[in-house]
Amino acid sequence: MNPLRGILLKLMSVTIFVAMASCIKAVADHIPPGETVFFRSLFAIPVILVWLAWQHDLKQGLKTNNPMGHVWRGLVGTASMAMGFTALGLLPLPEVTAIGYAAPVLTVIFAAMFLGEPVRVFRLSAVVLGLVGVVVILLPRLTVISVESADKLETIGAFLTLISAVFMALAQVFIRKLVGTESTAAIVFYFSITATLLSLLSLPFGWVVPELPELGLLIMAGILGGIGQILLTMSYRFADTSVIAPFEYISILLAVIVGYTVFDEILTVNTLAGVALVILAGLIIIYRERKLGLERARQREAMTPQG
Repeated sequence: MNPLRGILLKLMSVTIFVAMASCIKAVADHIPPGETVFFRSLFAIPVILVWLAWQHDLKQGLKTNNPMGHVWRGLVGTASMAMGFTALGLLPLPEVTAIGYAAPVLTVIFAAMFLGEPVRVFRLSAVVLGLVGVVVILLPRLTVISVESADKLETIGAFLTLISAVFMALAQVFIRKLVGTESTAAIVFYFSITATLLSLLSLPFGWVVPELPELGLLIMAGILGGIGQILLTMSYRFADTSVIAPFEYISILLAVIVGYTVFDEILTVNTLAGVALVILAGLIIIYRERKLGLERARQREAMTPQG
């Protein structure tokens, strides 16, 4: 265990994922979301394969005992990605990032519904707090009936981001089931394969030939996505989840900087207030998970025969 290295890897992955989202936002006005998903997924595959070969884990890392589990995880993950990419073309980058923070909160609900994980008053209170934060962020977008078509598009973008967070939370539930039999490498690799194939279903809805700068950004998004996933995976080898997870929220700061300097976007007061509530809820959930993990560790230690 090396917590400092784990935190550094997590920060690197967060930075790279924000850069990836920026590449996608830069082409969102011209490139359809399905086509963007294709490039994002396809060009992540070589990065993952090179990483596995470097780790001398290519054969074992791609072994799977639950192919259908990967399919289901791929379906919900691809749906989340497609909606999130669509939203990037309709909303400011910081707002998409902020609403996306609903995913960890929703994961608690879905884990209780589908995995039977207990949700007691402490975590339930955090979930309610997080959902209130999401509502605060969404409030300015709830005026669906508006004379301005731009406002309607932003409202659609907000709801797409929220639905993307719902699918992301469902993907986390599938991942929790997969980790019992599958390696992390297999989960990452087969998701990229599934997403690449599923994105081809959007071909009839109008793909375009990217201009050279757009092609470069699309390929870069795929490479960055693969690198970010690898760094994220490696970070959990060096530190506990409860240590690393809070650093995910650095992404809002990075998104604000990129949004302001690159896309001329400014974070609203509503978004700031909502972000504060959602981040607080996420930190409470992480804190609770850490306490429960320590309690389980003490119980296992007490049950271990002393020699």
